[in-house]
Amino acid sequence: MEKEYLIDTNTFIEYLGETLPEKSLKALDKIIDSRFYISVINRIELLGFSNISITEEEKINDFIEYSYEIDLSGIIADKTIELRKQYKIKLPDAVIAASAIIYDLTLLTRNIKDFVSINELKIQNSHEL
Repeated sequence: MEKEYLIDTNTFIEYLGETLPEKSLKALDKIIDSRFYISVINRIELLGFSNISITEEEKINDFIEYSYEIDLSGIIADKTIELRKQYKIKLPDAVIAASAIIYDLTLLTRNIKDFVSINELKIQNSHEL
């Protein structure tokens, strides 16, 4: 079975801005062309910037529309609570981590330090694809 990914906000921003290493950009192109996930938190973060242009917002909306978005369900809320209690992480990060864990996805992020202590979470640095 091919690895499936939940793409974190910072990874998509770097992808959109083409600031990822060339190898990572190509690998992410393949992931986006196949099947990828985002959390509802990622959608909120991506569209919540007040200084994005209409063109950037259209690109973000296309990205979101093409993704499989994971909503905040009861099971994800319960896992988020567990993670917050155990690891003392920020609420958005806990929701993203819980979504990846519940759906057995690898979290693709540049923000490794905030997630590395969560043993059951599979993480991939977006700059090391």
